[in-house]
Amino acid sequence: MKVILVDDEPTMHLILRKMLVKLPGVDVAGAFTDTQSATSFLRENTGIGLAFVDISMPGESGVEFAAKLEVSDPTMQVVFVTSHKEYALKAFELSVLDYLVKPVSQERLQRTVNRALANQQAVHSPLLSAPASADCGRIVLTTLGDVTVSNEAGRVKWISRKCVELFAYLLLYRGKRIPRSRLVTDIFGGMYQVNAENYLNTTAYQLRKSLEPLGMREVVRSENDGYALELKDYIIDCVEFEKQVERLQTIDIENVESALQIERMYTGDLFGDKAYVWAIHETERYAELYASFVKRLAAVLMSLGDTTTASKLLLKLNERNPLDESVIRQLITIREMTGDKKGLTALYTDYVRLLSRELGIRPSVDLIHLYDMLLKRLSDKK
Repeated sequence: MKVILVDDEPTMHLILRKMLVKLPGVDVAGAFTDTQSATSFLRENTGIGLAFVDISMPGESGVEFAAKLEVSDPTMQVVFVTSHKEYALKAFELSVLDYLVKPVSQERLQRTVNRALANQQAVHSPLLSAPASADCGRIVLTTLGDVTVSNEAGRVKWISRKCVELFAYLLLYRGKRIPRSRLVTDIFGGMYQVNAENYLNTTAYQLRKSLEPLGMREVVRSENDGYALELKDYIIDCVEFEKQVERLQTIDIENVESALQIERMYTGDLFGDKAYVWAIHETERYAELYASFVKRLAAVLMSLGDTTTASKLLLKLNERNPLDESVIRQLITIREMTGDKKGLTALYTDYVRLLSRELGIRPSVDLIHLYDMLLKRLSDKK
């Protein structure tokens, strides 16, 4: 996938280039310090799939540039890069893929690029059936790390936060009629009944208006005092991820590369940082599915001697849940395999302190014994 960089700081060009070159499937086609130069480049060059755009720039802002891109090339994916977290709202109001807050970490950048690649692959995948209608075409729904909807006509621009939430709710129960009373309680709880019902009506209207430019207005159906989401010829990233994990019950040397590709499909928790209360169960289920898969994959990588890749995957899990002892067990085992006594001790010591500070407990007897055994092995090797 070809990408461009638009940032008035040349230093950011160097930083992003250095980080992007490490990611497979990405080619930086150009870097620009103003939006005018980027616009001229895009007029003469086709096939650009992703643009990293700084929000605050002299002259035309990144927000204005992204808004124009929505009109001129609705298939172009845009990622805002900003030093200010409050600009996340602007990223939300436009149909951009993501926003990154400077300084950008390699891990965060990779998740964003993986999502962009998955969207591009899903839209153009020859394995999927032909579009169900000329209006809609194949629908690609991203739910891991965000909530986005796109098809061959472009990407949905959400009118409001509540219409995104309503869509996410109906998507979770796609094909089923959800009573208005349940939607009022789950999405608009805390409001007076009359206000909540009116808000639901407004939100349903906004949702249909958001979907209308992509020919998808009719997928939101009103029936028997409720709403349902009726989709045809669609692909949902979380569903595909779960299917692939279930398909790969056994990971070995023959399919470890496929397993690594599946791991990259998980670009964030269900619905991202929106943290919908009504979705907690499914959010935790997918997170646990991912964690379990990564632990299995890491164990195979360790058995094959690829401790570097295994360690990177496990550190991602550790960042997500620092209290998971099973991850610590695998990480300190890797430190023993690589002869890193200092790293082994530091990992274990930090974990013990974390348990004491956060939970007021000591590590399990099994972990203590494993730590002692690994230290002895290192001493014996010397």
